[in-house]
Amino acid sequence: MSATCPAIVTNTANAAGAASPSGLSLSRIVAGMWRMNEWGRSPQQHLALIEQCLALGVTSFDHADIYGGYAVEAAFGAALALKPSLRAQMQLVSKCGIKLISPARPDHVIQHYDTSASHIIASAEQSLRQLGTDYLDLLLIHRPDPLMNFDEIAGAFARLRQDGKVRHFGVSNFSRHQFESLNRRIALATNQVEFSPLSLAPMFDETFDGLQDLGVAPMIWSPLAGGRLFSSDDAAAQRVRAKIADIAAELQRPFSSVVFAWILQLPCRPIGLTGSGRIAAIAEAVQATQFSLSRTQWFEILRAARGHEVA
Repeated sequence: MSATCPAIVTNTANAAGAASPSGLSLSRIVAGMWRMNEWGRSPQQHLALIEQCLALGVTSFDHADIYGGYAVEAAFGAALALKPSLRAQMQLVSKCGIKLISPARPDHVIQHYDTSASHIIASAEQSLRQLGTDYLDLLLIHRPDPLMNFDEIAGAFARLRQDGKVRHFGVSNFSRHQFESLNRRIALATNQVEFSPLSLAPMFDETFDGLQDLGVAPMIWSPLAGGRLFSSDDAAAQRVRAKIADIAAELQRPFSSVVFAWILQLPCRPIGLTGSGRIAAIAEAVQATQFSLSRTQWFEILRAARGHEVA
């Protein structure tokens, strides 16, 4: 596939057209590294996948400190250490704020959230060491924490930026109100949320509306519904699968490309995450940036997803 994935600048402008304080540039398709250690590959093989992603224009790589039992960032760092010059061609994203029970963290006695300034800063610094880089392009709070203090989080973010360790900040799985409360204190570049034809909540709970209003592009995790679009036998999945298959045949495009195109067509300008270690699957996601669905096709998928007409 010769087409490459266009970049998108998040926080490009607010509703009034003024420049945003963020200006983070991510590729429209982001390579999610959550399952990297399940792929059973050597550092050299991981490096080959990274280079193939970059060749497709997928320059952004999504991590979290907890992925792979706190081990994925180190695996990616080992691959990157084989060719350090690639760091300048990519954007590294990570998340923090969840503490898992894990042999890698024997002091954790209960799974819980921690968005204290000390934990945010320590997690970011650990991610830097694991990835073998001097800075993160983007750091997200992984989940809303019932004990989170917006002022404390903003202060931790400001310190990390001042120290040159993180360039941009965001959140994941935040409600519109939670996002806007923190965004008033420090400019946020994105809210990474779950969305797919089988998980529509952000479209109707004001999450996407609020981000569009601010000119902030959401990142979308699990756009293929964790594989349920391909395999689930529940009624909604069967309706959606049949409709997407029809449209894919009509457009002569891969099934997953149609799913990604449906998501990317939203006016909030979403950024889609892949979760696959197969370059062919990543290329199909990239292909979605090269075409659009008709409005009729788009609403046919929504109707199948909801099981009723829009009005």
